[in-house]
Amino acid sequence: MDTGNKPHKNSIAFINDKSPLIDIICNDLTASGIEILFRSENIQDGLTQLSALTELPKAIIIDLNFEDKNVLAQVRELKAKYPSIRLIGYGDIDDTDETVQALTKIGIKSYLPIGSDADDFKRVIEKV
Repeated sequence: MDTGNKPHKNSIAFINDKSPLIDIICNDLTASGIEILFRSENIQDGLTQLSALTELPKAIIIDLNFEDKNVLAQVRELKAKYPSIRLIGYGDIDDTDETVQALTKIGIKSYLPIGSDADDFKRVIEKV
């Protein structure tokens, strides 16, 4: 179910656990002109926040915490409901060809490893 809302070209959302590093990155992105529509701590909360928006974000940066066994199913659900939103994975997984292919199959357009800085985020956001 796509809401029909067009993505806003300079806006993003974060689905990520609370993190001082992400706080700094969000502040830097905001200062550079990228609007952060919301931050949520899990995909289900993110889906709720998305449903309340009148304008969708261009991209969502998602913490790919594979300790949560449901993360892949939740990412698939998010992509099915909002196919126009670009998904950017973020986490500490190995970026081997096999992993990248698996992420691509579920709709992740790009991936940032933990330790990426605001400039890395900006580059990836611009590319997607």
